[in-house]
Amino acid sequence: MTVIPLRSSVPARLLITGVALADGTTTDIFVDHEVFADPADAPDDVERIDGTGLVALPGLVDPHVHLREPGREDAETIRTGTAAAARGGFTAVQAMANTTPVTDTADVAREVAGIAAEQGACEVVVCGAITKGLAGEQLAELGLIHRATGTQCFSDDGMCVADPQVMRRAFEYVRAFDGVLAQHAQDPRLAGPDACCHEGEVSGKLGLGGWPVAAETTIVARDVELAALTGARYHVCHVSARETLDVIRAAKARGVRITAEATPHHLLLTTDLLTGYDTTFKVNPPLRTAEHVEALRQAVADGTVDMIATDHAPHAPQDKDHAFVDARPGMVGLEQSLAVVVDTLLTPGLLDWEGVADRMSYAPAKLLGLAGQGRPVAPGEPANLCLVDPSARRTVDPADTASLSRNNPYAGRDLPDPVRLTVCRGHVTYRR
Repeated sequence: MTVIPLRSSVPARLLITGVALADGTTTDIFVDHEVFADPADAPDDVERIDGTGLVALPGLVDPHVHLREPGREDAETIRTGTAAAARGGFTAVQAMANTTPVTDTADVAREVAGIAAEQGACEVVVCGAITKGLAGEQLAELGLIHRATGTQCFSDDGMCVADPQVMRRAFEYVRAFDGVLAQHAQDPRLAGPDACCHEGEVSGKLGLGGWPVAAETTIVARDVELAALTGARYHVCHVSARETLDVIRAAKARGVRITAEATPHHLLLTTDLLTGYDTTFKVNPPLRTAEHVEALRQAVADGTVDMIATDHAPHAPQDKDHAFVDARPGMVGLEQSLAVVVDTLLTPGLLDWEGVADRMSYAPAKLLGLAGQGRPVAPGEPANLCLVDPSARRTVDPADTASLSRNNPYAGRDLPDPVRLTVCRGHVTYRR
């Protein structure tokens, strides 16, 4: 495989013949530099790919990725993280703000955007912090970050903005430019620093601090009221609990401007995996029981959950090689995201390919305000493409990755291996 940063390549010209679109239509696709063009205009000497049996999706968009740069380049860099994204079929990702220093100023936001422009293998959107230092007390430079980078989304992800007055002020501020607040919903009084396992039978048996469902649901319920009060946009990060889905459904029925995401690992893995104290499976919010997993799958299918987000969280070995309670939470996920969606949602018939395109491209691109992403694969549109082989499978090898980190929860699993080619703005960024 090859993964190429955008600045290190030239836009391609290639013709993919006999390929299926997400709606099932069979067609030819002509990538003519940075746009899709009429296949009838493709020259005779253009590179050709036989698309028989393949599916052409719009480039995937991930609204929740930790690239770790600046500050933790031992775990991931913008170069390696976006290379992993390209391998997963992504043409755009949002880089979360819990870097070192935190992306709470326009200067740091510009730094991240500058590195991404030079070294990224996909488009990188900078997520700004809601509060200074993620401390939940004083607002970050929301307006300055927006003006400097075009950022619309702000999040203290990894930390919850627990103070309702601070959250209200942030909603009021971003409403002026139609920004969105993405909340890590974890009431610190109900799920404190030692909470690391879904509160229930497994946490009791293992003697691990319980992370109750109510710690998520109560924050989302509170924030729904604040979003309704201010008229601002609200996004729920990594929903994990069935009861939270009820709050989201009710909020949408009321007309609250709310969206939500689910991670692949919360759609597949359960808390039973923690019985061996393997810190690979420590994540925040925690893996939950099969009942919650099934509820999440149904919620993605019916649109209660609008999109898939990996919460790709690479960690160096020294961050994971601890007792379970002391290890850092998080999992890598960019390269297997589509694979998990295929196995948990597409194959069981909960989504078709159009649904996959919506949850993994159209909806997240709309959330982030990316005009050139989440667009149809059609002449005149930006050439962002994920070419899929629906029949390919492989056993996941955590060492076979573009990421610097190996905390892969799918290691050893037989999963689809769908991504054959990724094209971002006409550049071939990944080819298998």
